[in-house]
Amino acid sequence: MIRLQGTGIRLPCQSGHMIVTLETERLVLRPFLEEDLDALVALQGEDSFWWFPLRRGMTEEESADFLGWAVSVNADPARPVFHAVIERESGALIGWAGLSVPEFLPELLPAVEVGWRLGSDFRGNGYATEAATAALAWGFETLQLEEIVSIHEPDNVPSGRVMDRLGFGPASATVDPVRDLPLLVRRLSADDWRARSR
Repeated sequence: MIRLQGTGIRLPCQSGHMIVTLETERLVLRPFLEEDLDALVALQGEDSFWWFPLRRGMTEEESADFLGWAVSVNADPARPVFHAVIERESGALIGWAGLSVPEFLPELLPAVEVGWRLGSDFRGNGYATEAATAALAWGFETLQLEEIVSIHEPDNVPSGRVMDRLGFGPASATVDPVRDLPLLVRRLSADDWRARSR
């Protein structure tokens, strides 16, 4: 067993990178690569991509920093990070999804969060639910996590609906300490996940 860095969570021993490639019927979730930058800049530059919480798109420099962070965390065998989400049919990078440590909310730690963001052209097709389902299965079945949280702003109704479909429990309210924004935290236990998956 290894300890998930920055948390009290212990995970099965992993060799090399923690992140693995996950495949669904329509998607491939893989580690981010440096060559993803141009596609990522285009996606994250959309105002709607980062509306919650930035209320704007990311600049090219911000997206480069995000990618640099994701690639560096990819190399850490003790820490999960978001996957690049690839549409299988087109081969296009359509966003990101997966597990991470919600360090921006220290009150939740130790915790692992599932999250997702997709480009505007790829929403409304069930991709967020499909990608998050794969990430949850990885977290509960492979990483043997006991609980995963998901966090969203109350006004981000579509994300709340995805959480409903995934089986997350009732929300508890908190505040983003950096941006002073209201947030809702929802939880899903491994037991509840397995009961729904039967």
